[in-house]
Amino acid sequence: MDFTVGVAMTPLDQLAGLARTAEECGFASIALPDSLFYMEKQSVDYPYTPDGSRMWTEDTPWVDPLIAAAAMGAVTSTLRFYTQVLKLGSRNPVLLARQVGSVANLTGNRFGFGVGIGWAPEEFEWCGVPYARRGKRVDEMIEVIRLILGGGMVEHHGEFFDFDRLQMSPAPSAPVPFYIGGHTDVALRRAARIGDGWTSAMIRFDDLVDVIARLRELRAGYGRADEPFEIQAVCVDRFGGAGYAELEDAGVTDIIVVPWIFDGHGFDSPLEAKQESLRSFADKYIHRREQV
Repeated sequence: MDFTVGVAMTPLDQLAGLARTAEECGFASIALPDSLFYMEKQSVDYPYTPDGSRMWTEDTPWVDPLIAAAAMGAVTSTLRFYTQVLKLGSRNPVLLARQVGSVANLTGNRFGFGVGIGWAPEEFEWCGVPYARRGKRVDEMIEVIRLILGGGMVEHHGEFFDFDRLQMSPAPSAPVPFYIGGHTDVALRRAARIGDGWTSAMIRFDDLVDVIARLRELRAGYGRADEPFEIQAVCVDRFGGAGYAELEDAGVTDIIVVPWIFDGHGFDSPLEAKQESLRSFADKYIHRREQV
């Protein structure tokens, strides 16, 4: 089981330093969030808080996760990066394939593509994409991006996207893994059918156990039970050595943590405090596991 550092809402000038320290400490990956913009008025509830409100404000710092992965990859050599999750629905898959392929190449195949649909109608409509039928469109987007990233001359003639033969070079020298986000049954079916893994939003342990069991059932139904599959989890009620052991026993392959929050530091706390939290967490849970 791996440990990944979540860097949501982190000041941009701290990202490179956190990446270097995370790599030195033995963390496996950095999980990169995605938020296009802050709309003053939201038309629907945010799905991952009890009251539907957002956990950030108009001044909270965000960076494009693909650009962040390339920048952090330039100052590291083994650390992996994955989007957690990039909102596909409001983007163009052909342009996105160029960006994903570039990051995969620049990081030496240290990039995983965590994807979701997106929750806010404004993000779709203000980017010129209809909100209706978004799930079907995203399914086809994943097909398009994978097709282009596979390399060679390709074409696609689908319901939402249509293009004649084209090639983007260089293609990544190894397949980019796709991690599917979302807690609905439709999202779980998508992950089981086409994903290389499933990635969670904030979730309680009992609910996580149910999701993992459902994914196993679905993957068996799709004939994929024996294929590698990652479970990346942000569990909100299991911590410490015993808690992490429970998560591992439940089937989690990658725990996403924010060590400085555990130590009482805020998202905007100084870089040095966050780096010390990374070192302390690694000493307690990563290095100790390696010595067992």
